Amino acid sequence: MRLDPHVVLDRALARGEPVVPFLRKKREWDGSLVDGEEAFVTGIGAGTTYPDYKPAPFIISSQVQGVDMVTVVTEGIFSYCGVKLKIDTDRHLGAECSIVRAKDEAVGHVTTSEYGSQMLSLGGIRHLTGGSRREGTVTCETLLNLCNGKAVKLEIENGARVVVEAGKPPVVDDVQEQRMRVGCGSATIGMFAKQWYKMVDEIVVVDDHITGVLSEHQAGKLLGVRKTGITVKGRRSTPGRYFKVAEPGTSWGGTNIADPLSILGPFKERVAWPGLRLLMVSTTGEHYAYFELDEDLRPVEKELPVALRESVERIRENCEPALCTVLFMGGAGGSLRAGVTENPVKLTNSVGDALTRVTCGGAPVYVWPGGGITFMVDVSRVPENAFGYVPTPALVAPIEFTLKLADYATLGGHMDHVRPLSSMNGGEENRKRVVARPGNPWPMSSPQGEDEQ
Repeated sequence: MRLDPHVVLDRALARGEPVVPFLRKKREWDGSLVDGEEAFVTGIGAGTTYPDYKPAPFIISSQVQGVDMVTVVTEGIFSYCGVKLKIDTDRHLGAECSIVRAKDEAVGHVTTSEYGSQMLSLGGIRHLTGGSRREGTVTCETLLNLCNGKAVKLEIENGARVVVEAGKPPVVDDVQEQRMRVGCGSATIGMFAKQWYKMVDEIVVVDDHITGVLSEHQAGKLLGVRKTGITVKGRRSTPGRYFKVAEPGTSWGGTNIADPLSILGPFKERVAWPGLRLLMVSTTGEHYAYFELDEDLRPVEKELPVALRESVERIRENCEPALCTVLFMGGAGGSLRAGVTENPVKLTNSVGDALTRVTCGGAPVYVWPGGGITFMVDVSRVPENAFGYVPTPALVAPIEFTLKLADYATLGGHMDHVRPLSSMNGGEENRKRVVARPGNPWPMSSPQGEDEQ
């Protein structure tokens, strides 16, 4: 039984109009703010179609800019669902395919990393129902907390411990991450080469993925940077770019090194010179060291000059704040679609043809191409506490289908259950009004409307 109130999105509240009080069973709401142009009935708190043969709980018609529209609202029970977790950090969390655990239970795995971020894939049918009862329960609890914006502790096999929360910085091994990297080592060289030119003879930007070297890099060559005789351990790619200079880790540039000089070999005697100025820096500016070569061409650490300190600060300035992004991903199954139409494949085709818009709690979603209705939504764009669960275990998520009333009839929709929005003005209890998030497109506007822009 869904105990949370049914949520109605409202744009009028954003203009300073009065807020309708939270409704309880003993207090009725006069529905004075319900308006077809400004209100959107979400699936949050609506209930489900279970046991699957009945129409969706709310099939609401309204007129928008002179067009008769209908929104079919339900809370889908998603056994096939999960979370794609983007963690902004340069630090190594764990090898690809490593098991991710919560409360000692496997709840997902590490997937391919992206530019400046580590990616985790959590949930899915095999963890929810394919393992032990406790594994399924912990997986469901982990997904629910993440989707509802709560902090979750995860441990990666042979890797890091991390605390994640949507829209908040990750905490890696008890250290809160501050920033994601400005780019790989090569990109950092390219971006700041002009600012370093003539202030220093050589720059090495240490990075677990691509370490950059100014004098060999194309940017350095075009600026006329002199060869320095530097040698870098690792696998050379194109000029000025090196792979695998060290093992992955949580130190310099996402590597396991504490001493940056450990990735350098001896300087070439016939090319290098005493007094050569060398700056080594990480892709976030968190780690840096300045050296000058002595008479034996060995790097000696010196205090960082003021001018170079400003360039390190510029790297930091160009790093975006590190955040965690939680994307809920689910597949709308046959029973859910049967709540919309007696011929479910027609709904799938209508979504694919962009005649029907899918939203999650009024938030925009990305619908994957191909068969079925598989969608992703950023949980931070969904109203608070929009997700629930059932003891299958499975997650319950709001989903809305909005289309023209005439198109709904063509789908073979449950026309005898269509009710006008005005019918919600009275007699309905336990309803809650929520201001639509300003960054979200209004669900009832046209794709080319100004709200989308």
